[in-house]
Amino acid sequence: MLTITLQREYGYVVLVGVGSAFVNMWHSYLVGRARKKYDVKYPTMYSDKHVVFNCIQRAHQNYLENYPQFLFLLFAGSIQHPVVGATAGVVYLVGRVVYTLGYSTGDPAKRYHGAFQYLALLTLLGTTLKLGVNMLGYP
Repeated sequence: MLTITLQREYGYVVLVGVGSAFVNMWHSYLVGRARKKYDVKYPTMYSDKHVVFNCIQRAHQNYLENYPQFLFLLFAGSIQHPVVGATAGVVYLVGRVVYTLGYSTGDPAKRYHGAFQYLALLTLLGTTLKLGVNMLGYP
């Protein structure tokens, strides 16, 4: 049997997880505001006429597409390295905000300003891999 004891610093990880929910709500707000501005009614996902709306909608969809893997890597990988995990989580979320602000201009190329988020995601992937290897008894 394996017993996992969470370090006190894991509280930072929990707070980053809560922060990620606020980032998601912010995305939802942006899409709702854009729906009103560009008169795109539910359940229509994309507009035939408004590129800016489509960019805002895609930024939110992309966040949702990546959200499950982010949360898993954040919460699992941070068990062993909570400060590294929480820091990477904050960097990832800042990257997501920069990504969305760039994309929301209507110029899809500007989303790449937030590409540094992937370095944070790779960090979380590394901490999660290390946890799995260590749990199996390897150094």
